[in-house]
This record gives sequence, C-alpha cells and structure tokens, in this order.
Amino acid sequence: MLQYARVWIPDPEEVWKSAELLKDYKPGDKVLQLRLEEGKDLEYCLDPKTKELPPLRNPDILVGENDLTALSYLHEPAVLHNLKVRFIDSKLIYTYCGIVLVAINPYEQLPIYGEDIINAYSGQNMGDMDPHIFAVAEEAYKQMARDERNQSIIVSGESGAGKTVSAKYAMRYFATVSGSASEANVEEKVLASNPIMESIGNAKTTRNDNSSRFGKYIEIGFDKRYRIIGANMRTYLLEKSRVVFQVIFCTSVCKRVGFCLTGNANYFHYTKQGGSPVIDGIDDAKEMVNTRQACTLLGISDSYQMGIFRILAGILHLGNVEFASRDSDSCAIPPKHDPLTIFCDLMGVEYEEMAHWLCHRKLATATETYIKPVSKLHAINARDALAKHIYANLFNWIVDHVNKALHSTVKQHSFIGVLDIYGFETFEINSFEQFCINYANEKLQQQFNMHVFKLEQEEYMKEQIPWTLIDFYDNQPCINLIEAKMGVLDLLDEECKMPKGSDDTWAQKLYNTHLNKCALFEKPRLSNKAFIIKHFADKVEYQCEGFLEKNKDTVYEEQIKVLKSSKFKLLPELFQDEEKVISPTSATSSGRVPLSRTPVKPAKARPGQTSKEHKKTVGHQFRNSLHLLMETLNATTPHYVRCIKPNDFKFPFTFDEKRAVQQLRACGVLETIRISAAGFPSRWTYQEFFSRYRVLMKQKDVLSDRKQTCKNVLEKLILDKDKYQFGKTKIFFRAGQVAYLEKIRADKLRAACIRIQKTIRGWLMRKKYMRMRKAAITIQRYVRGYQARCYAKFLRRTRAAIIIQKFQRMYVVRKRYQCMRDATIALQALLRGYLVRNKYQMMLREHKSIIIQKHIRGWLARVHYRRTLKAIVYLQCCYRRMMAKRELKKLKIEARSVERYKKLHIGLENKIMQLQRKIDEQNKEYKSLLEKMNNLEITYTTETEKLRSDVERLRVSEEEAKNATNRVLSLQEEIAKLQKELHQTQTEKKTIEEWADKYKHETEQLVSELKEQNTLLKTEKEELNRRIHDQAKEITETMEKKLVEETKQLELDLNDERLRYQNLLNEFSRLEERYDDLKDEMNLMSIPKPGHKRTDSTHSSNESEYTFSSEITEAEDLPLRMEEPSEKKAPLDMSLFLKLQKRVTELEQEKQSLQDELDRKEEQALRAKAKEEERPPIRGAELEYESLKRQELESENKKLKNELNELQKALTETRSPEVTAPGAPAYRVLLDQLTSVSEELEVRKEEVLILRSQLVSQKEAIQPKNTMTDSTILLEDVQKMKDKGEIAQAYIGLKETNRLLESQLQSQKKSHENELESLRGEIQSLKEENNRQQQLLAQNLQLPPEARIEASLQHEITRLTNENLFYEELYADDPKKYQSYRISLYKRMIDLMEQLEKQDKTVRKLKKQLKVFAKKIGELEVGQMENISPGQIIDEPIRPVNIPRKEKDFQGMLEYKKEDEQKLVKNLILELKPRGVAVNLIPGLPAYILFMCVRHADYLNDDQKVRSLLTSTINGIKKVLKKRGDDFETVSFWLSNTCRFLHCLKQYSGEEGFMKHNTPRQNEHCLTNFDLAEYRQVLSDLAIQIYQQLVRVLENILQPMIVSGMLEHETIQGVSGVKPTGLRKRTSSIADEGTYTLDSIIRQLNSFHSVMCQHGMDPELIKQVVKQMFYIIGAVTLNNLLLRKDMCSWSKGMQIRYNVSQLEEWLRDKNLMNSGAKETLEPLIQAAQLLQVKKKTDEDAEAICSMCNALTTAQIVKVLNLYTPVNEFEERVLVSFIRTIQLRLRDRKDSPQLLMDAKHIFPVTFPFNPSSLALETIQIPASLGLGFISRV
Repeated sequence: MLQYARVWIPDPEEVWKSAELLKDYKPGDKVLQLRLEEGKDLEYCLDPKTKELPPLRNPDILVGENDLTALSYLHEPAVLHNLKVRFIDSKLIYTYCGIVLVAINPYEQLPIYGEDIINAYSGQNMGDMDPHIFAVAEEAYKQMARDERNQSIIVSGESGAGKTVSAKYAMRYFATVSGSASEANVEEKVLASNPIMESIGNAKTTRNDNSSRFGKYIEIGFDKRYRIIGANMRTYLLEKSRVVFQVIFCTSVCKRVGFCLTGNANYFHYTKQGGSPVIDGIDDAKEMVNTRQACTLLGISDSYQMGIFRILAGILHLGNVEFASRDSDSCAIPPKHDPLTIFCDLMGVEYEEMAHWLCHRKLATATETYIKPVSKLHAINARDALAKHIYANLFNWIVDHVNKALHSTVKQHSFIGVLDIYGFETFEINSFEQFCINYANEKLQQQFNMHVFKLEQEEYMKEQIPWTLIDFYDNQPCINLIEAKMGVLDLLDEECKMPKGSDDTWAQKLYNTHLNKCALFEKPRLSNKAFIIKHFADKVEYQCEGFLEKNKDTVYEEQIKVLKSSKFKLLPELFQDEEKVISPTSATSSGRVPLSRTPVKPAKARPGQTSKEHKKTVGHQFRNSLHLLMETLNATTPHYVRCIKPNDFKFPFTFDEKRAVQQLRACGVLETIRISAAGFPSRWTYQEFFSRYRVLMKQKDVLSDRKQTCKNVLEKLILDKDKYQFGKTKIFFRAGQVAYLEKIRADKLRAACIRIQKTIRGWLMRKKYMRMRKAAITIQRYVRGYQARCYAKFLRRTRAAIIIQKFQRMYVVRKRYQCMRDATIALQALLRGYLVRNKYQMMLREHKSIIIQKHIRGWLARVHYRRTLKAIVYLQCCYRRMMAKRELKKLKIEARSVERYKKLHIGLENKIMQLQRKIDEQNKEYKSLLEKMNNLEITYTTETEKLRSDVERLRVSEEEAKNATNRVLSLQEEIAKLQKELHQTQTEKKTIEEWADKYKHETEQLVSELKEQNTLLKTEKEELNRRIHDQAKEITETMEKKLVEETKQLELDLNDERLRYQNLLNEFSRLEERYDDLKDEMNLMSIPKPGHKRTDSTHSSNESEYTFSSEITEAEDLPLRMEEPSEKKAPLDMSLFLKLQKRVTELEQEKQSLQDELDRKEEQALRAKAKEEERPPIRGAELEYESLKRQELESENKKLKNELNELQKALTETRSPEVTAPGAPAYRVLLDQLTSVSEELEVRKEEVLILRSQLVSQKEAIQPKNTMTDSTILLEDVQKMKDKGEIAQAYIGLKETNRLLESQLQSQKKSHENELESLRGEIQSLKEENNRQQQLLAQNLQLPPEARIEASLQHEITRLTNENLFYEELYADDPKKYQSYRISLYKRMIDLMEQLEKQDKTVRKLKKQLKVFAKKIGELEVGQMENISPGQIIDEPIRPVNIPRKEKDFQGMLEYKKEDEQKLVKNLILELKPRGVAVNLIPGLPAYILFMCVRHADYLNDDQKVRSLLTSTINGIKKVLKKRGDDFETVSFWLSNTCRFLHCLKQYSGEEGFMKHNTPRQNEHCLTNFDLAEYRQVLSDLAIQIYQQLVRVLENILQPMIVSGMLEHETIQGVSGVKPTGLRKRTSSIADEGTYTLDSIIRQLNSFHSVMCQHGMDPELIKQVVKQMFYIIGAVTLNNLLLRKDMCSWSKGMQIRYNVSQLEEWLRDKNLMNSGAKETLEPLIQAAQLLQVKKKTDEDAEAICSMCNALTTAQIVKVLNLYTPVNEFEERVLVSFIRTIQLRLRDRKDSPQLLMDAKHIFPVTFPFNPSSLALETIQIPASLGLGFISRV
C-alpha cells in the first residue's frame, strides 16, 4: 500500500469507515498511520495472526454502480457503501448484485410502478435499463417464451423488507404485459387475491405493520401465446399461534357487519395482547371495502363473506371464555357465560355440549371409553387450540376458493412462479415458527449457492477459460442437523409419539445426541430448555417451550364433532374433508403434486382406532412440502430478489448500516460477491475495453484486430499474467485490476489535463499582458489629449475676457449718450404736441358742425321718399294679385300633364340647387361679415378708449391754455413754475421709472413662477398622459395575453376533443378487429351440420339494416336477395349507422308530436262523432271511389314501369349488331313500343295528378267540418272509450271545452269578418288596377317594338306619379308616415334590383346549360350521321377509306356495370401494389378513378349504385389494411388515396366554400344529385384510423433504432468512455443483430419521407406525420435516459445534443422546420442541457429552473439524481443542490408522471387541398386491369 491509498476500517457504530493512508506500508509494519474523513488521525493495528491489511476502497468513479459486480474491489464495505450511496444520495432502491436484485424498502410511495414504467421496461434487455423489479419480471417472461422453460421469481427477506409488495408488483407486471387469453379478467383476479390473503394471513409485528405470517407460491399459468389463463396458490406454515394473542383479522371488519361485537379491540382477549391494534395512516374501512370487492371478484358471494365474518367474530368471543377451577384436575365454565353464549349462537351449536367438552375430554382404551375432566390450564390450551384450528381451516377454505376462482379450463403451456416466503428471522424469543422459517431459508440458500456456482461455471466454460474450483460456503451440514436421521425434526417427532413426552425431555435428547458432536449445535450456558444452531446467517437461540404442542397441533375430537353438527352451513364445510387432512395447497388442475401437507393413508388398524394416531406432525408436513417446493424450483429457472430493511423505525430513506449488513449476510448477497471475487469478477468485452482505455494506447498500438490490440496493451500495463485472462469475447480481471487500470487512466488524463492547463494558462496570461499593454497606451493617449484640450481652453478664455471688457466699456459710454439724447427729444416732443393739439381742436369743431347739418338734411329727404314708395308698392300688389289668380288657374290645368310635371320637377330641382348654392354663399358671407364685425367692434372699442383718453388730456390742456392766456403778463412766473414743475416731473419720472422697474422685476418674477408652475403642470400632465398610455398599453397587453391564452386554451380544448374522438375511433376500430377475429375463430371452431346451415345473427341484422336503409325497393329484388347463399356476408353499408341515427331522432320527434296530436284528438272526439253522423254518406262513397281509382292507376303505372324495365333489359342483353342496329326492324318495333309506353305513362301520370288535386280540394272542402280529425280514427277512439267506461268524464270535460271554444270562435269570427272586409276592398282595387294594366298592355302590344319600351316607361312614370300624389295628399298632415312610406318604397326598389340581379344570373346559367345541351345535341347528330344503317352498307360499295375519328370531349366520368363492382374493388384496391402505382402513375390515381365512378353514378341519379360503390370501397380499404397493415408503403398509399378521395368529394360537392380554387371546367364536374356529406364524415374517420395505423407502423419500425441510435451509439467518437458493466448483460434475451446508429434513423426518416412524397400525400399531413415521428423519438429517448443511470453524464449530453442537431438539419433539408417537430424534441434538448450545465451554486439552480420549462419537476430531479461522472474530473451533484431545485420548483404545477407517454398520438387534421388536375385528362393505364370501365 502506498501513501494516500484509501481503505476501509471496521467501526462499531458505522460498521465500516473510510480512511486515507498517511505513510507507505512496508512488509512487517504492525501499525498503519491513517486519517479519517472527518480529519482525525488514527493508528490502526494489524491483526498479529493473520496480518491482513484493511480492504481497499474503490475509485469514486465506480461508486453508485447499477451492478455490485462492476466494482473493482469486491468486499463487504464496498457493497455496503455502494448501496448506501444509491439509496441515500440517488434515491434508488434497486441494485443488481450479479444475478440477484437487491431491493431496499424506502418506506415511502415512489412513482416508479406506473403503467408507463411497465411499458418502458417491456421488451428491454435486463441490463439495458436501471435495476427494477420489472426488469426481473421481464427477463423471466422472455426466458419463458424463448427457452420454453418454466420460471420462478424467489422473493425473500426479513419481515418488513417489502417481499409481498415486490411479489405483488411482479404479478402486476405479468398481468399488464401479457394480458389474458379469455374475457374473464384473469389478471385482475390474480391481483385481487393479494388483499384477501393479506387480510387473513398478515399481522402487525414489531418490525412490520403488515407482515406475512405464511409463505405462498403463486404459479401464474400461460397459454401457447403466453397470455395469462389462470393461477394457482400454495401456502406454507400459517403462524396460527398469533391467533390466540394477536388476531390477524381486524375486529372493525366484523364489528361493521354487526356480529355481536361491542367496544374496541381491547375488549377481546385475543386482540388486546398485541398492545397496539391501531396502525396510523391505515383506513380500516377502505381496506375492508377493497377486501370485499376482491372477494366478490373471486366468486366468494356476500353470504359466504358474511359467514367468514361470523366465524371470525365467533373466534374472538371464544377467546373471552373464562374457566373457574374446581380443584387441581378439573374446571368449569360459569353458568350462562355471555362470551360462550354468543360463540354458540354464531356457530349454531348447542351451548351445553360446547361448555361440557371445553372442560372435559374423552379417553379411549382397548375395551372402554372414559370422560375425564381437565385442569384449567389444559382447558385454556384446548380453547386456544380450537380457535387456531378453526382459523386454520377457514384459511385453507379461503385459499381453496381462491384457487377455484383462478383455475382455468384452458390447457396450461407454461408458468411463472412467484415465491413470497419469510426471510431469516431471529427475535428475542424464538420458537417453533422461527425454527421452520430458518430451516426453509437454509434450503433456499443452498439452492441459491448452487445456482450461482453453476452460472459462474457456465460463464467460464463459455469463454473457454480454465475452470478452477471455487470454495464456497456449503450449508448442507446445517440442513443435515435439522432434517437428517436423528436430527432435530426427527427427535421432535419421536418425542411427540411418547405418552409422557415433554419439551424438557426433548431438549435433553438433543443435548445427548448433538452436543459436542456437531459443530453447528450449541447449548446456552444459563438454560437447559434451549439450544443454539449456527445458521448460514447467524446463530439463533431457540426456546424449547411449546415445540411439542405446536408440532402436534392437537385438537380434541369431541369439540370438532360439536362444530360439525352446527346448523351454520359454512362451518361444517370447513371440517367435511378433515379425514383427508386437506392442505390449502391441494393438487392443482394441471395435475402437479401439492407442495404442502401429504394426504394421510387410510388406517389399517382396528376399527376403534382414531385417525389422530396416524396424523402427520406439523414438522413432518412442512419438511415434505419444502422438499416439493425445492423440486419445483430446481425444475425452473430461478430469479432472485433480496429485500433489505434499511432501519427498524420505518423512517423513509434512512440507512442503518448495522441492520443492512446483517441482512446482506443473511440473504446471500455477500456470498455471491465472495464467489465472484474468488475468480475473475471484472469482465469487459474487447470493444468496451478498447473504448475505455484507448487513451492508454499509442497510435502504433492500435490495430484493426481489437482483440490483438487489447492483448498487446494489457501485456504492457499488467505484467502479472495471472491477474487477467483472455476469453472468447471478454477479458476477465482479478479483483482490483480494474481499479489499477482506472488509476493509470486517471494519471494519464491528469497529465494531459496539466499540459492542456499549462498551455491554456500561458495563452491566457499572454492575452492578459497584451490587453494590459494596449490599455496603458490607450490611457496615455487620452491623458495627453486631455492636457492639450485644457491648454486650448485657457487660450480661448483669455481671448474671450478681452473681448468682454471691450464690449462692456463701449456699453457704458453708449448708455450715457443715449440718456442725454432721450431727454432732449422728450422736451421737443412736449412743446410740439401742445401746439398741434390746439390746431386740432379748432378743426374738430368745424367738422362736427358739418356732420350735423348733413344728417338732418338726409332724414328729411328719406321721409319724403318712403311715403312715395309705399303708395307705388300698394298699387303693384293689387295688380299682381289679379294676374296671379289668372295664372293659378292655368297652372292647375297644366299640372295634370306629364311634361308639365317633369318641367316643374326640373325647375324645382334647379331652384333647389340654386337656393342651396345661395344659402351656402350667404352662410359664407355671413361668417365673413360676422368676423369683420367682431374685428371692427374690437378696433372700435380700442379706438374709443384712446379717443376718450385723448379728450380728457385735451380738456386738461385747454383749461391750462385758458389760464395761460389770462396770465400772459405773468409768463416769467409761469416759466419759473414750469421749471419747478419740470423738476418735479423729473423727480416723479424717476420714482415712476423706479416703480416701473420694480413692477417689471416683480412681473418677470411672477411670470417665471407661472412658467415654472406651467412646466410643472406640463410635466404632471405628461406624466398622467404617460401613465394613462402605459395603463392603456398594459390593459391592451393583458387583453391580448388573455386573448392569446384563451385562444391557446380553446386550441388545447379542440385538440383534446379531437384527440378524444380519434381515440374513440381507434378503440372502435380495435373492437371491430377484435370482433372480426372472434368471428373468424368461431367460424373455424364451428362444424356445420349436414342439411342445415345457420347464418350469423349479426349477418342477418346487417342485411336487414342494409335493405332498410335503401330508399327505393322494388318487388323483383326481393327473391334475388332471399336466394343469396347464407355464407356470403353482405357488404357493410357505412351510411347505415348515420342514417339510422338520424332516423331514430326523427322517429322520436314524430312520436312526441303524434302523442300530442292524439291527446288533442281525444279531447275533440265527441264533437267529431256528432259531425261525422251529420255528414252525408255520399261523400264517403265518392272518396272511396276516387281512392280506388287512384290505386288502380298506380298499379297500372307500376306494371307499365316493369314492362319498360324488362324491355330495356332485353335490349341490353341482346348485343348482336343486327338486332341492335338503329335501322333494324326489331329496333324500330322496340322503339315504337317504348314511345307508346312512354306516352301512355305520361297520360297516366297526368290523370293521377288530376285525381290527387281533386282529392286535395275535396279534403279542403271537408276540412272545416271535420275539425282536422279523421272520422275512422275518432270512431275507434270513441268505441274504446265506451268500452272503458270513460265517456261520462269525457262528456263533462268536452262541455266545458266547447264553451271556451265557442267564446274564442266568436271573437275570432269578428276579427275574421273585419279582415275579410278590408281584403275585399283591396281585391276590388287590385282588380281595377289589373284591368287598367291589361288595357295598357293591349295598347302597348299594338305599338311598334321601339315605342313599346318608351310607352311602358311612360305608363310606369304616370302610375308612380299618381301614386306619389295620392300618398302626398294622404300623408299631407302626417310627415312621419310619408317618410316611412318613402323608406318602404326605397326598400322595395332595392328588392326589385336584387331580384333583377338574381334573374340575370339565372338567365346566364340557363344560357350556359343551353349551350352545353346544344353542343351535346350536335355531337349526337354527328354521331347519328356517322352511324350508317346496314341497308346503306349493302347498297353502297365498301371503299378502304381512312376516316379520321373525331376526338371526344370527355366529361371526367367513368362508367361501369353493377356486376363489375366487385371486380373494380378487387383490381383497384385489394390486389393493387402500391410501389408500382407510386413510381409509374400519377399520385392518387385510385382515388380519382373511384371518384369518377361515383360521378357517373351521380349523373345517372342511381343512389343504390353510389351507396354500394362507396361502401365497397371503404370495406375494401379496411380489408387491405387488415391484411397488409404492417407494411408502411401500403398504409401510406391508402392514407394518401383516402385523403385525396375525401378532397375530391369536397372539391366537387358544389358547396361554395370548396369551389373557390376550381376552374370553370371543374365547377361543371360537381355532383348534381346527391349530397355525400355523411360519407365524407365516414371517410374522414377512416382516414383517422389509417393515420393511427401508420403511426403504429412507424413506431414499430423506429422503436428498435431509437435507443441505440440516439443514446448508445457514439456519433462523436471518443467523447464518452464506457464504464464497467458487471454482469448486467448476462442474460441478454436478444442476440446482437448489428447496432443501429443515428445514420440508420436518418436513412429510415428519408425512406418514410420519400415514400409519402411519392404517394402524393398532402404536405400538411406529411408535417403531422413527421411531428409524430419526432415526438416518438424524443419521448422514447428521454424515457430511456430517465431509466438508465449509465446514460446520465456530461459526455452523453453532448452526444444527445449533436444527434438532435442532426435531426434538425434533416428538418431544414426537407423544409419541415415549421411542422412543429422541433418543438417535440424540446424536453430531450433540455435534458441534454441539464446534463451539461453547472450544478453547484444557487445561480446555477435558478438557471436550471428557468431553462428546463419543458421538463417536469420529477424529471429534473430524476436526471440530477441519476447524473454519474464518467471521469474523475467530473463531480457528482450534491444532495443539497437537488433539495434547492425541489424548493424552487415546488410551486410549479405540472404532471407528477415521470415518463413521457410514448404512445401518445397527436390529433390529426386533414386541411382541404384541392387538386388542379382536370378529371377529363386522366388516362386509365392497362396495367390496372380496368378494361371493363369506359370514359364518359
């Protein structure tokens, strides 16, 4: 050992501790210097005797492996540490250990047992997935099918380790994967047996709340197709002793059904001894319901269930029976003891007899029989023995009934046995049950050791490696000690036969026989009633007390006889076969030997001898059943599951090393490791070794032969050749050699990493230096630039200061000059103004006097003018009124003429337009004048104010001037005063200027404040506007988001609904196929009897439905249908279901309406009767006569029609040209007959129509009198009422009804009369109008054609004018009515215009049809001209002239005969090869041909032909897909053609929505007679089914490629190295057929895409198929990634991302990126990214949570738990980091499901895709064999 080597040292608490060597070990050293992981130094002393070094620790890279045998150092601490790491850190409970699956109980529900996990493991090799119970079950199932050998799964472990649950999951796997061969739900029954057996056979122990206290072996039977057909259960050693101190079955069960149970479990003696009858978290009521449901499913009726509960309640009350001692040898039961009374009532036995025999027993001698009392202790033991015996028999009875329910009548081909048996047990007090349990485990361990040894030997022999015997522990001596002659069981049976045998004497015999003679047998030091046996797992001390009693299992015969005489039916059944001592595992239906109690031979002794003497002891029976079990196991291939209990406190995911080591030693896991470690435990294939250790090889060492390369390298690396061996396909290594190779590899990689780091760090430092140098130069440049800029700034500032000084000085001087100049100018202005104002006053006075004179003179002139004008106007008015009256008369006369009216209107319109124009101009002028006036008013007010101020100043100056003139003399004084005033004015001016400056300053300050407030208000306004805008934006965004979310939700709902509908279609098709298969099987199984054949009921029903669904049935068709052979199955009419559905709803509506009408008729019965009696009988006779005549005519009509059909048929059958030629006499005769018949038919039709119209008119005449009731029906109803005696009540009700009806009739009569009068008036006016119009029409017809139009327009204008005048006069007083009238008139005009447009369209359409018909008539005439009669051929000489055939104008239809329909379907559908059609012909040709045939049938208006063709087509496609449904080309071909057929039905349906893209010629080809919308729906459903079948075919083809190509294959060579795999690929069920690569997947995708394109599939449909393919690839890859720990590494993430990028590149090449396929790979991409990102800090956790939005929380946590470093340089994910991720994702609402649903199929849609191909251009190739159809 070298320094820093890591070792394991023993520890009393943790069993093993890890330490590191601080100093090299040298041979001879007695002490090792170690340092523990917590940093503590330690001196470890070696054992002086053995001098064994502590075991070495495996490299960290090997820790956490799926298979323990993959560890390099195989020993106990390595196994324990690996299990602990997987269980605690990775939360993985399953681990392989060679051939054993180790299962650790997590004490927590884990989501790893769902149906999705079962599907993931189904079909996989055992080593390809992570360890799981399902992997073991799948391996057993495949080996059974492959090797034709029965299998066994042996589940063992301590109580509470999870054995029963593991066995349950294994059975669930078989039930799910295989399914049942019958309809009896066998798999459900097998699973339902678990709750029943647990309820009666499990108990709460100190180690387990639901511990199985019996062993069971369930054989699940399979048929030849490996489907479950039945099962059989065998049980071993029910621990009956627990009945008397801890009843297994819960008392609440019996209490609920009311069997005299009061109080709780502590009330009963048997249940209160356990101490804790209640289990937290267990709902007894729910478990009770589950148990009863399971009983019902397995055929245990309610009465039997009540009987079981009754017996269990009786056992509880029996335990409460108390005994009172009379003396030491006798006892008695208190009189009328309640518990015994209840027990007897429940069991139906006599109280006195049971009380007597509980206290007494019968002794039989050779001559006499004695009744002997028993002591209280013996009575209590007998009571308990009776309770145990009843319970054991009930247990056996239930097991027997379960086996009967699971029994199958079908012959069993093979089986898989699941053994759920108790593990090795050791308690403080071990008794007989623990002895038997440990004995069974010794036998199983021996079988396990032999099997492991055998497998090792086979592996060595297979690889041709020299085999050396490996020493392994053989526990045969321990088994001999127990079961050999004079062994423990033999001595126990011998002691039981002794009359006075006891436990003490038996113990002494054991000591005398085995003590000091057998090394495995010991005696305790402080006890003489116990013994110790050294088992393979541990030493166990057994207490001898109770061994004999439990081995004898004695029950007094008299007590059993009392129970057999019970009136309770179930109780005697439990004991009826007791003479045979039936075990719960009697012989099975398949004839195998039972595995438990052996039937006792009939007694040969004297007649008085009891069967008790020859009864086998429990130990003997158990030994025999164990031998039979071992024989069964040896005859099968065993699979081992070892369950481990991690702690005794049932804490979830808590690992107790001590308890785990004990169980590992006991269950044989360590023995497996020891056997493997003794040889060559590490095994590598040559390719795996080369991939892993390629880094240790040089380029010259790599050869083309991988085997020779590995040999050369190993010889250099490992010098000791004994450390490895070369096998045929593998290299075998001794223990520790893989660790050595890993160390060399790690050193090599570390050296390479150091070199890479050195180079990268040098490069980084140089890059850093260059970056720093560049930064320094840049800083210098910027500093120098800054200094230069500062100097330039200084120069600019100096120059600016000089300029500022210059301008400042200039400003001061200029200001002084300006002040002096302003003062001078002001003085001059004042003086000049004074002089000018004086002059102005004088001129103003003169001007005002002139104005006053002007206005007075003008007023006088105007007064004179107005007087004169008024007189003149009065004279003019008088004259004009006279002239107007004359003109009015003329105008009234002229108003009646049209021309005047027109002129008037024209003038009015012109006037209106002129007036409107004038109004507009006046409005404009008014607006401009108004604006001018406003301006003038404003200027006037301003000027007025100015003038007023001037006037005031002038007045003041005038007064001053007056004063100045009066004081001329004192001018000097005034000048002085003026100077003073001037001085004062200057001072005032200064003060005013100061005040003005101050005011200006304040004003400016106020303005600035207002501006600031304004800016603040603006900012607030902008802020508010911004907020409003943001809120509006937010509201808009939220509304848009809501709209998008709602849209997405609606799309999701639509997809869900579509998916649900398509799933229902899928289920329907599956059931339909199942029905057809069953029908075929029944036809094969049924043997027809001679002389009588019975058709299937479904066939007859289908046939009847088919005949019912046809709309036209003729009498001649019926015999033909009845003569059809019964063996032929009518074709399935696909419209039948839809029509019947519609018909049912119509019938229901009709039924409701008829019911209502019938009620009304019953109310009117009496009145109808009276009126019927009053009706004259002549009318009835006339009606009878008319109806008879009509029937006669119709029968004649039918006969004529039949004759016409016969003639046509005869004409078509005789095909000779002489007869059918147009000029032949027979042809003429037939044509004449046809013409006459047609004419007669037309005449008959007219007569029928006339008669029907007469009948209708007669009925209308009769109807008011009849009150809508039929006389015959009413008479029958009245007769019925008379018979029933209800006429009186009806009469009273009718009287009241008549009164009500009379009053209503009167009111209706009045309203009717009023309406009648108004209608008569309207009729009269209309008649007059009609006469007038006829006259006008007659006049117009006499005019020439040119004048007719003008005249009609003139008449119409006149009519409208009169009507307008009439309505104007009518509505003159009411303008609203007139307006409504005008509106109605406009509407009427609009309606007339619309009708005119429609008529124009109709005319154009009819013209087109006329052209088409004219063209057809021309073609027919040409054809008749070309046809030459035979007579002309004879008369004229035949000349060899080449007549060119005129090219036909085909209509895009195909004609075929009805009898050729099956041939058409056969050649075009059933026998068509898709490859030839796809390569050589146009895509979708069969669909076009079928549609053209449908078009012709539609053209003929033959609904039966249309229906028959469509039905045959659909059935033919289904038949082809059923026959060749696994062929991708076939399914793709018919999916494409079905869609094309569907699109053709839509394109040519005549609906406007589908005709947008059609050409005019294509629109002419639309269907004219039938609406095939229902068949479009049927074809759409068929297309959905074909699509789903196509997806299944794709999945089956891609499934084997996906995992290998996407995960396992290294697309980038050398990125990921292979880790050791151990033995996990030891039982590969499928031989290597060449691994698939990513190129294989891409080639397959190319193949799929090219086939679909060749078949002409719609591009949108191709996108959906590609999306589905990519979803399957992503889901399968991710599911396998989540279930494979070896695939969760950084390098594998890189491989996955590269593979996904290649798939995306394929999508880009095919232009399919918008198909949604890439989005389906998003979960896989995120999982690959998760494998590659950092996983340490909280920031990494946040990044992971935001990145992995397509993965669920369970998937993210699973990937992190599974993450495994491939190299030592990678680090494991810490548990704390995973907890952080879980905390961050706890609020995420996603599915708890771990795996994706790989079977999910997206809902498919078929967008309408019209074809541009013209139907008339399609040619039918001869290769299709359709010569019997012709183009039309």
